[in-house]
Amino acid sequence: GITYLDHAGAALFPESLLKAFTDDLRNNVYGNPHSQNISSKLTYDTIEHVRYRILQHFHTTAEDYTIIFTSGCTAALKLIAESFPWIPDGTKQPSSRFCYLTDSHTSVVGMRGITASMNVLSVPIKPKEILLAKSRLPAEEQNCTTPHLFSYPAQSNFSGTKYPLSWIQDIKSGKLCPIKIPGKWFVLLDAASYVSSSPLDLGVHQADFIPISFYKIFGFPTGLGALLVHNRIAPLLRKTYFGGGTAAAYLAGEDFYFPRKSIAERFEDGTVSFLDIIALKHGFDVLEELTGGMEKIKQHTFALAHYTYTVLSNLKYANGAPVVRIYSDTDFSSPDVQGPIINFNVLDENGEVLGFSQVDNMASLHNIHVRTGCFCNTGACQMHLDISNEDIQRNLQAGHVCGDNIDLVDGRPTGSVRISFGYMSSFEDAQTFLNFIIATRLSKSDAEIPFQCVTKPTTESVPDEHLSFNSADKLSPALQISDRELRNNPFETETTGSWQPEPEAESIRAAVSEAAVPTCRKGGKPITVAKIYLYPIKSCSAFEVTEWPVGNQGLLYDRNWMVVNQNGVCMTQKQEPRLCLVNPSIDLEQKIMVIQAEGMDPISVSLEDNAGKEAVICESKVCSHRVKTHDCGERIAGWFSTFLGRPCRLIRQSSDMKSKSHQKNTKGLSPATNISLSLVNEAQYLLINVASILQLKEHISARVKEPLEIEELIRRFRANIVISAPESFEEEEWAEISIGALQFQVVGPCSRCQIICIDQQSGERNKEILQSLSAARGRKTNFGIYLMNQLLGSSFSDILSVGSQVLPVLKENTEIQPPTSSEEKCSG
Repeated sequence: GITYLDHAGAALFPESLLKAFTDDLRNNVYGNPHSQNISSKLTYDTIEHVRYRILQHFHTTAEDYTIIFTSGCTAALKLIAESFPWIPDGTKQPSSRFCYLTDSHTSVVGMRGITASMNVLSVPIKPKEILLAKSRLPAEEQNCTTPHLFSYPAQSNFSGTKYPLSWIQDIKSGKLCPIKIPGKWFVLLDAASYVSSSPLDLGVHQADFIPISFYKIFGFPTGLGALLVHNRIAPLLRKTYFGGGTAAAYLAGEDFYFPRKSIAERFEDGTVSFLDIIALKHGFDVLEELTGGMEKIKQHTFALAHYTYTVLSNLKYANGAPVVRIYSDTDFSSPDVQGPIINFNVLDENGEVLGFSQVDNMASLHNIHVRTGCFCNTGACQMHLDISNEDIQRNLQAGHVCGDNIDLVDGRPTGSVRISFGYMSSFEDAQTFLNFIIATRLSKSDAEIPFQCVTKPTTESVPDEHLSFNSADKLSPALQISDRELRNNPFETETTGSWQPEPEAESIRAAVSEAAVPTCRKGGKPITVAKIYLYPIKSCSAFEVTEWPVGNQGLLYDRNWMVVNQNGVCMTQKQEPRLCLVNPSIDLEQKIMVIQAEGMDPISVSLEDNAGKEAVICESKVCSHRVKTHDCGERIAGWFSTFLGRPCRLIRQSSDMKSKSHQKNTKGLSPATNISLSLVNEAQYLLINVASILQLKEHISARVKEPLEIEELIRRFRANIVISAPESFEEEEWAEISIGALQFQVVGPCSRCQIICIDQQSGERNKEILQSLSAARGRKTNFGIYLMNQLLGSSFSDILSVGSQVLPVLKENTEIQPPTSSEEKCSG
């Protein structure tokens, strides 16, 4: 078999990742996220979910960081160089500086080409120099606001050295100064190599820019990376080119362009690689399932590297000469300072270097895959191999260029050999490599020496909840190095997601106004509540009641649950019409929700808010906001997956989660705050009028062969409150209504989508319904009005009942029809 030891170059992907991804593509249609159709909305929602999954992986939130998808880490670095708010030399202000550690990837050093074009000076800093740069600037110079940028790798891709993450805060606070110059320092942390095998907590180490490439973590997809930008610097970034999807508005004939408000949308030119982004979700899932998390990967890979380093460094020829020369800044004593990378050159008995190409060719014969050269890190290569600037130029004249097979020039190495371990690496991989070195360099008598110099690693089984490392889908036993007391103890896997701050519900178009002018509805027959429906599970069947408690989010338990797909995205009848065949009912006495469907045994869910596995989800109308939820468990997930024929889960909104209204200008309404929403799209309640239904029925009857029953039409419009009023569509003229002791603000009309085309009894579609509505309303698709409850006190014990009288207050400047009787009602 193959022994793959280039995990720093690219991780290997497991078969289960590909299967989960291809199953996802078979079960869902993902359209261009810039479109507005169903498949495109699904794509957009899934992408937003992945953004939050990335933030969660790095222990941060959208309040602190924005995810900008790029084609890779290199593209992210280029974006930083182009958009950083540099102040060029030659202006009245002190000019900016771009400083970078010499042990940096080519893509970091290459940023100086862009800064030079902007007349900004670049300054290389050697690792030893940054440790000596501890003097603070004079007080009078600390108030300068000129922005400077310092870049360094969290882990050297050459040697695996981990540079202190504490540098981030030290540099930003002025404790460390890369160079003595007035101004404010920002930090770019190149995390591409580091995050492949180590956890990164951005809640603690808050760098301003963190570029990453996902193939180094998951192996698949390739060609996808991200830039994590701290929100304190994001508004300062500059951008000249604007591509598709980045403009809020622009003119083709004039120099006018207005960017989108979202930082991510502003910098993601064109259509993002949306299928690859969707694959990331499965990458995170599989990584967690197979390994138990990044801390376990860190311990596992370091144990392999430590063992290999210890044996390798003790290999000697018969004359006592070392077999290899290892290039490292550490003694591999701790995973906090050393990653799972070993860089070396093989020596002969006289201490002369064997060319890396020769070693690579020999390794290939043994089916061992290593990396050779300078690994796109000339600075580290020069430092460790003692190659001068003149040597680099001389080697170029001799015909050597980066990435070729010219490994020796005048007997001196131009590069080295690198092996690196990943989460799929096993103890057998390490042994195979060591046996290769021994077999090709040492005699049998020599080979007995090294294994006596190191304590043989013992293995410890990975906990049952995680698979062991033995194949493409398994991880090797976690290693212990007893002489270093490196034990890979099982870590408890968190079952709950990160707590997210309360979101602001952008979808609410208005909220309760502090004062309304009470224009009375004059005359007419009394208006009453005809029906009351709640929908405990979003997009599932209605639960009809004659009276029901009112909570702080609307009808008690209305849309408290929803079904999500395997990517954590809300499923609605748009994607899965059979949801309407799921019939939930609430039993307040027994405190359970009973769920029924044809062909399935009934199943119950407790109404008690016992938080289980938390998940951050996003669905179309509340998108770009996090909704804190908890999972209802495997039993319920299995029930829904069996009925719908696709993997899905039932989740519930956490009881302490409130959606605040987004302040949006709506005619006649003043903005409000702290409006609490369940998992609804727009507002707490939706009201429709039977008279409006009857008028619409006439238009529909002219377009369909079989007439529709009133009850069927009512259910299609999925309202909470159905009223019986004398005039059709008169509800659209109301500003407020009172029902008993309850007062409601009208926050706008409900613009209908294709869900009304779905027969709520059979799940069958009929496109004529939406077309008839559009024709009847003059191309509009408004039907029904949204309401928000005006809470008059802290008690939520009010009851909404069928038969209650509805007292409306008309909008201002509305023509009032002449009264048809002497009776006149006013909400007062």
